[in-house]
Amino acid sequence: MISKVKNAMSTLVGGMLPHGHHQHNHHSGGGQGCGADSLPPRYPYGRPDFLELTPELLQYSTEHASRPVLTLKRASRLPWRTGYAEVINAGKSMLNEDQASCEKLFVRRPSSKHRNSTLPEDNRDGTGIPLHFWGVFDGHAGSGAAIMASKLLHRLIRDRLGEICNLLENPTGVPPICLAKNGSPYQVETKKGASQETEDPDAISDSTVRFHMEKVVSLESLVMGVIETAFTQMDDLIEREKTSYAISGGCCALAAIHLMGKIYVANAGDSRAIIIRNNEVIPMTNEFTPESERQRLQYLGFLRPELLGNEFTHVEFPRRIQHSELGKKMLYRDHTMTGWAYKTIVEDDLKFPLIYGEGKKARVMATIGVTRGLGDHDLKVYNSNIYIKPFLSCVPEVSVYNQDEYKHGPDDVLVMGTDGLWDVTTDREVADAVSAYLSSCDTSDPMRYSLAAQDLLMRSRGVLKDRGWRLPNEKLGSGDDITVFVIPLAGQEFET
Repeated sequence: MISKVKNAMSTLVGGMLPHGHHQHNHHSGGGQGCGADSLPPRYPYGRPDFLELTPELLQYSTEHASRPVLTLKRASRLPWRTGYAEVINAGKSMLNEDQASCEKLFVRRPSSKHRNSTLPEDNRDGTGIPLHFWGVFDGHAGSGAAIMASKLLHRLIRDRLGEICNLLENPTGVPPICLAKNGSPYQVETKKGASQETEDPDAISDSTVRFHMEKVVSLESLVMGVIETAFTQMDDLIEREKTSYAISGGCCALAAIHLMGKIYVANAGDSRAIIIRNNEVIPMTNEFTPESERQRLQYLGFLRPELLGNEFTHVEFPRRIQHSELGKKMLYRDHTMTGWAYKTIVEDDLKFPLIYGEGKKARVMATIGVTRGLGDHDLKVYNSNIYIKPFLSCVPEVSVYNQDEYKHGPDDVLVMGTDGLWDVTTDREVADAVSAYLSSCDTSDPMRYSLAAQDLLMRSRGVLKDRGWRLPNEKLGSGDDITVFVIPLAGQEFET
């Protein structure tokens, strides 16, 4: 087992070609992926459509030596004058595995033709409740899942919201417990010609009547649930379509949805979003890593030991145990504990830990450093038949910012970025850099937010020197793909 882990760790930095054409297939085991190369990609590789790259610029964007910063053309416009910038990694993978999307959509009741559609169609006629979407998708082991999520997740969210459109149109009401098939509040049906009185005089036929012990569910929490289920639907769709298409790897997914005066930020992975308001930092996400979700992962390993494949133990120790230490007492902790205690070492404890390493080097089953995201359905422990997907969750954590409660100035923004940004900069450093840059820009310049995103990205990438990419303080810059959105919180005013 130890040799398997060493091989797996040594190949984690290997470059990946898109859609399953890997230089190092460190996720495969026992012939995994046979026939995948013969399948067509679900979507061809590319950068976000809003960058409007020519084939020459697309090729230029893959230069690892120069790592060019890509941003919006001056003539381009994203909703709310959103700023965007991206840069490829320093050689970690052949292509930029990050993806992004920014869309304005409209929520409306689904027609009978599309009510049961799995892949929703775009609604661009401008009718319905406006919805703004921003998403960043940090791919790993290929770009297939990230590309697919960037093309479809916003449409799935829009479609699911359409199913409760009648409730969104009447936001002051309390969502009913039951809905009829057409999405309307459920009413007790009576046969045609029958008396309007119910057989039981105490029976409740009015949907507005509430039971004494009935929970009151807010519209906000209903929208949060819609977003959560849309992420699950996206993950299921990736798995289903892998039978017909080459959809490589997985991705962390971070999305921001503006709907009816509120911003819903959904995060599954280690990307991050912060709000900067009056130079105050408001974190909108938590990162999901082997360390932050240790107890959830250990509890699953405890409940379902067969998922560990007789190779791993769910118990954590400060270091690897030597065979000579059997019978001795060592510090440990399991799924029930936040602190540490001592236990007597037994034979089963010699297995490799389910979670191993610290910080950015922490891994689940010595393979993956994030615990939530989309895809990864074929991911296995190196040279084994042990699937890792059961330990990975596709459900995001959703936080809500009530935009209508505050008056926002032109320098108040939401910053979204993949971990390539946050690995080398803190929330406070990002806030100070963005605020300083915006304060020096003309507030009427429509490119100010893209320029701020570009400045922020260049600070994190650093400058190429003899010893690699370096920050001004001579510390290592980010060698990862970096994707950044800078979204003005007063952006609605630009559209009106």
